[in-house]
Amino acid sequence: MQSNPTAQHVKRLLQADRLFGVDSVPVPSVLRMLAEHGATGAPVTAGGSVSVESKRTQLDVLDRDQVKGCEKCGLCKGRTNTVFGDGDANARLMFIGEGPGFDEDRQGVPFVGRAGQLLNKMIAAMGLKREDTYICNIVKCRPPNNRDPAADEVIACTPYLHEQIGIVEPEVIVALGAPASKMLLDTQTGIGRLRGQFHDYHYTNLSGEVTSISLMPTYHPAYLLRSPQEKKKTWDDLQMVMKLLGLELPTR
Repeated sequence: MQSNPTAQHVKRLLQADRLFGVDSVPVPSVLRMLAEHGATGAPVTAGGSVSVESKRTQLDVLDRDQVKGCEKCGLCKGRTNTVFGDGDANARLMFIGEGPGFDEDRQGVPFVGRAGQLLNKMIAAMGLKREDTYICNIVKCRPPNNRDPAADEVIACTPYLHEQIGIVEPEVIVALGAPASKMLLDTQTGIGRLRGQFHDYHYTNLSGEVTSISLMPTYHPAYLLRSPQEKKKTWDDLQMVMKLLGLELPTR
């Protein structure tokens, strides 16, 4: 039996409420949504001139030939695995954190620990699947004790990140946490002031053209695990991203 898209929307709305700390849902609004025939969200895979197969190949080559054997900074000495990226090579939405943690270092995949589990729930609340997006970090090796990446480590790894962005060419970047937000926007402004609004991230694409991507800074899932009272602000940020991408917004 084919699922009812409106019922799925209501289910997602309730899940988002639980995830982001909303205690109640206006019943008349839910009943109204069930009575209406709503549209599903817009597709999240971008259609460009470069095929997704070509993009996957470019990412695989970058990972295999440059990142896996990289020794440009001291982080290489303590790693188990490099952690390149995960998801759709043609994604419209990219999430960028600062660096891998313990679980990521062991598995070689970004955001697979507790913070990654919360990120998956955040993505699901947006009506997406993890594999619809592209997820990576600024540095590709785990900093000791999960500390923030040092300046020289960021400088060494940034070219890989820029190339990832240039290959995927997402429409929107969500920067997770202060270190990622500050690096991408080249600012010392705190995450509390940066979040809640879009910023222009300027970069040079693979054709050598300077272009810009809308970037939304928000709190890192690891921070939200420690400070769940900030989840509502993050959900507000993500709904702004959904609106920009033309995804179906919760209706009350």
